[in-house]
Amino acid sequence: MPRVLNPVLTGFHADPSMIRVGDTYYIANSTFEWYPGVEIHQSKDMRIWESVPSPLAEKRLLDMTGEIASCGIWAPCLSYSDGLFYLIYTNVRNWNIGPWKDTPNFLTTAPAIEGPWSDPVFLNASGFDPSFFHDDDGKKWLVNMEWDWRGAPEPATGQFSGILLQEYSPSEKKLTGPIRKIYQGSELGLVEGPHLYKRNGWYYIFAAEGGTAYHHAETAGRSRSLSGPYEMHPHNPLITSYGGPAQPVQKAGHASWCDSPDGRSYIAFLCGRPLPGTKNCVLGRETSIVEIEWHEDWPYVKPEPGKSRFVEGLAQNYPTASFAPPGVSDTDTEVVPPVSTSYSRIYKFDGSEKQTGRLGLPLDFKTLRNEPDPAVYSLSARKGFLRLRGGESPASHFHQTLLARRQTDFSFSAETRMEFSPKYFQEFAGLIWRYDEPNQYLLSVSHDEKLGKILLVQTMIGKSFMKYNPIPVPDGGIWLGLTVDQHKGRFRYSLDGKTWRATGPALDAAVLSDEYYTLGFTGAFAGMFCADLARYSAYADFEYFSYTAG
Repeated sequence: MPRVLNPVLTGFHADPSMIRVGDTYYIANSTFEWYPGVEIHQSKDMRIWESVPSPLAEKRLLDMTGEIASCGIWAPCLSYSDGLFYLIYTNVRNWNIGPWKDTPNFLTTAPAIEGPWSDPVFLNASGFDPSFFHDDDGKKWLVNMEWDWRGAPEPATGQFSGILLQEYSPSEKKLTGPIRKIYQGSELGLVEGPHLYKRNGWYYIFAAEGGTAYHHAETAGRSRSLSGPYEMHPHNPLITSYGGPAQPVQKAGHASWCDSPDGRSYIAFLCGRPLPGTKNCVLGRETSIVEIEWHEDWPYVKPEPGKSRFVEGLAQNYPTASFAPPGVSDTDTEVVPPVSTSYSRIYKFDGSEKQTGRLGLPLDFKTLRNEPDPAVYSLSARKGFLRLRGGESPASHFHQTLLARRQTDFSFSAETRMEFSPKYFQEFAGLIWRYDEPNQYLLSVSHDEKLGKILLVQTMIGKSFMKYNPIPVPDGGIWLGLTVDQHKGRFRYSLDGKTWRATGPALDAAVLSDEYYTLGFTGAFAGMFCADLARYSAYADFEYFSYTAG
């Protein structure tokens, strides 16, 4: 197998935590307000990554009801020790209202990656991005960034006051002993996302700095003592896209380190790929991997074949476009794309799906904030169909009825066939392309007192709502589609599944990105929804959903 092209997980897969257990690699990613919480993929070769059921798929483990966009699951940490998988996660309750952040951190364990996962143990709430370190003496330690609400507001660095360390007692299921501040980062500031490692008698700390946008970076330090002091890497940052050559992979940072069985070292890190000619990363923050090499017990990004590690005395710390996975010579120059979620796929709701999650729903799909209620999401109410019972409005932070999957490609098409018989204008259902509540596009079937059953386009851009083109449509099924070509998208519909008509305005893809309206941390999704703002009882039946890249 030749070199693998980055990113390996396309579309919204932020804050990767990568480990190896035996011959299998695992990556855990943030999911924020999307349910179930924490996305996990596994691989034998770092190229083919397969989804496994998300661990936080029950209300006893995760309830995000009422949380605003980009709250929820931030930067989980997956580790393995003593025959157990350990998952540390934050369920952020507030992040952008006033100087405070509400960041309760929890621990759950499981004997296998598929679960069952134990009841959550509350750890602390002093800051976000918690991480577990299992030392070789058997002790276990938690690190997390400390949020000091008294400091100067963002984008200044005063509120990111450093990395805290405290021991964890498995027998007592709680943190114990003194809290130590062990790392305050570099001059880049905004230190977060810490991970601890040990190699050749050195303790290493990795941390994200510079903020999670285009100045993002990963720094490193080392110490002979777990509690420090940590000396800074002589050529920090370890990895960054900022200031490097023009390349598609930007925002590099928030990394985790993992060794292969043959002793090679890799880091998985988040990145962003902006739409050509823009700063807008519609696909969200994705996951890439690079190999690292060691010199004088310091890690460095291994350069592309034939390139030098140093140019004019400076380390080449920008991410490589590809990497040689374990078992492949690092001098190989042939490159292949990863096998991830970019494909042509028809999801059928007839029980034939092989990979399913809660209620038998396809594993690629997510809901918002809550465990799906079987009275709202059903594959059994009508054989061969997904039935969605109408929920709250597309602006609600509580109980929307929405089932969607990530946009993993700049250009794609999505389609569904829906049967829906609205009787009131408060009832509407259809196809949705969204980033969050203030920024989304909907192709809806609804009811008008004069026209009867209608089709219309609804847009919410920066909280500004518009509706377009109410078109009378007959009773019976209707096909709904979305075609996106990089910067622009367009809804379409068909009454027979063969002849398609475009409807509504051209839709600006850049709206559905972290950079457009307010800072966020997710990415664009496409899917199906049903709303009944009067009685929460109207339902829509969906026969299939398709997603095709390109």
